[in-house]
Amino acid sequence: MRFNRITCDPKRMNGQPCVRQFRLTVRRVVEAVATYPDRRDLLREFPELDEEDIREALAYAAASLDDKVIEVAMAG
Repeated sequence: MRFNRITCDPKRMNGQPCVRQFRLTVRRVVEAVATYPDRRDLLREFPELDEEDIREALAYAAASLDDKVIEVAMAG
């Protein structure tokens, strides 16, 4: 998959993947999606982002993960 909106520059944000040369990392966008479940609130907080930026950041994060099983605590 090609990510046109994700950039990596060793001179910006320590080379972390960012959205469109902004000083906004993919990690921060993923955190913001979790913090602001209503996209309108997220877009008000980060007006430089648009829906495609968010979709691509999430897709990039998902593509960067391994498909290994991580054990979690059992409920109950």
